[in-house]
Amino acid sequence: MITRERVLEILKEAGVLLEGHFLLTSGRHSNKYLQCAKIFQYTKYSEELCKALADKFKDAGVDVVIGPAIGAIQMSYEVSRWLGVKNIFAERENGIMTLRRGFTIEKGQKVLVVEDVVTTGGSVREVIKIVQESGGEVAGVGAVVDRTGGKIDFGTRFEAVISMEVESYEPENCPLCKQGIPFIKPGSRNLK
Repeated sequence: MITRERVLEILKEAGVLLEGHFLLTSGRHSNKYLQCAKIFQYTKYSEELCKALADKFKDAGVDVVIGPAIGAIQMSYEVSRWLGVKNIFAERENGIMTLRRGFTIEKGQKVLVVEDVVTTGGSVREVIKIVQESGGEVAGVGAVVDRTGGKIDFGTRFEAVISMEVESYEPENCPLCKQGIPFIKPGSRNLK
């Protein structure tokens, strides 16, 4: 079993935790950003973290692992490898999360939904809807990092390798904006 100290060590070594003023995918702002994609540059870290997550679901009867593109594609693969099951990913088409590329979920399959970082859970909820509409059964939701400190509820079992409360703000209530500190959207150029 992986310790909290080891997870924090990995996040630090991989350069995952950034500090500043960030525009999150959810539209919220934060003084911290977890760039979990950096973990997947290093197989030794992705193996260790995804095995820890897979171990939490080893007795859940999972048939398929799915994650939202693009952030959870590698994670879905690695978690499924440890569980010995198929993996697929959902992606946006015309702004709507969907299955493409011939991916399917069969009626009755137990599906584990994975995400690298959970903040508001929006993408996860969209993927859960795909699973349910396909006739699959959600076996649970797994994340490397739960930014809510355990406060999020997906209506199903939720496990994270690490849970931490990282503050985020609606743009109109952001103290960093009020201080005039420009924000950045990680992975893109500075936005005003």
